[in-house]
Amino acid sequence: MDVFEKIKEFKIIPVAIINNVNDAIPLGKALIEAGLPVIEVTFRTEAAAESIKKLTRELPNLFVGAGTVLKVEQVRKAVDAGAQFIVTPGFNPKVVDYCVEQKIPIIPGVNTPTMVEWALDRGVKVVKFFPADLSGGPKMLRNLAGPYPDMRFMPTGGINSDSLNNYLELPNVIACGGSWIVRKELISEGKFEEIKKLIKEALSLIISRTEHNMV
Repeated sequence: MDVFEKIKEFKIIPVAIINNVNDAIPLGKALIEAGLPVIEVTFRTEAAAESIKKLTRELPNLFVGAGTVLKVEQVRKAVDAGAQFIVTPGFNPKVVDYCVEQKIPIIPGVNTPTMVEWALDRGVKVVKFFPADLSGGPKMLRNLAGPYPDMRFMPTGGINSDSLNNYLELPNVIACGGSWIVRKELISEGKFEEIKKLIKEALSLIISRTEHNMV
């Protein structure tokens, strides 16, 4: 199974800001125990690369990616640390081209038709729709499905439990990035039981919607 198929199976990708590397393993264990063994560790702190390294080495069952990647140097650090996929907030041609050339799975950020075409031109088939809520939300993604039927999206930004299924029900959405289930204050305060509760609640929403659609 390739990276994007795995992401599609998870449906939610927790987007985490880790300030203290000592919080990485407790967070990773919370994700696994809650039934969502995947994480996108953002390069917004100095602890990012080391956190990725600890997670990939000590929790081999956790699927780990790097987010908020802005430079090629950060791609190298993330991959060296063990990251299995790269996510960028915008479309940086240098970063995208490097990942494509090195066959590193990348989900670059887009929020316009032009940026979608930049991705298609490079053979990129999955992009991050960011910031999702401020860029037209599900309505915008429905409109993009017409001219770009083969492009798949991972909307991120402003998504919460109330809007989650509005995105996941769209055929061109493979998963949603979510920071509300791994809020940075919960991580820094060590509230991993609360994180597990939020994850289980989010997963139950998806299950409920799936069961409803099957009836």
